[in-house]
Amino acid sequence: MGRNNVEREIKYKIPKTVLNKGTGYLSDYTHSLNPYTGCVYSCSYCYVQRMPVALFRGKEWGTWIDVKQEAAQLLTKELAHAKSKGRVTIFMSSSTDPYQPIEHREKITRSLLEVMIENPPDFLLVQTRSPLVSRDIDLLKKLKDKVRVSLTIETDEDRIRKYFTPYAPPIQARLNTLKKLADAKIPTQVAVSPILPSSADFPKKLRHYVNRVCIDDYFMGDGSGGKRSHQLGMKDKYVDLGFEEWYKPETLQKVYSRFLQVFKENQVYISQKGFEP
Repeated sequence: MGRNNVEREIKYKIPKTVLNKGTGYLSDYTHSLNPYTGCVYSCSYCYVQRMPVALFRGKEWGTWIDVKQEAAQLLTKELAHAKSKGRVTIFMSSSTDPYQPIEHREKITRSLLEVMIENPPDFLLVQTRSPLVSRDIDLLKKLKDKVRVSLTIETDEDRIRKYFTPYAPPIQARLNTLKKLADAKIPTQVAVSPILPSSADFPKKLRHYVNRVCIDDYFMGDGSGGKRSHQLGMKDKYVDLGFEEWYKPETLQKVYSRFLQVFKENQVYISQKGFEP
């Protein structure tokens, strides 16, 4: 999946570092890890569009990708150094999707997993919305309880997905991926993040595959109390669809209550709490 009729700019760069200090929303992690810079999924609500990495590029978010060459070699050194100093917990990824389509070919994310199998961190969270994550089940299995896959599924209605994230993978493909991860017994959660309009049956559709759900909205999850999301015109998108009532802080409580009808209270997390190591 990608932008139709748009030529993407792909650059190959050797970064100075790949492990970055966990800060802000990710302050519970010692490090974040991004195999790529840029993301072709280009979700309309993505807070990264309002961050320096995107703003200083001068090109539309979603039309360019930097591939981090030699990332595995760097991680080998940096991970060993970090572990010598204490506990290491890694969030992959905070400002890209590690399994966006270019990963089919480049396999940067897979190479990083291979490094972490040889010298495991104390915990790794893999954050993605891509079915490609199932390709690496063989590696994820080897990390056992030191890994959790967090698969974003913001809604169960694909027409809503197409409106907000037209370049992201279809919902059914993600549900199929959940099943594969569940069958392989990979620790997995669903990130309903951000909350998009969904049906009352949404929680039931997830119940068979996961026992952990994290719910987040624009007001808690964009790192600015909702300001970045407002700047991206998200409220107007909801109004245009006739779903203005979904763009309110109290919507989170409504969706949370829906999930509690299907999941136990200790299986449903809100915002940052659900992403903790």
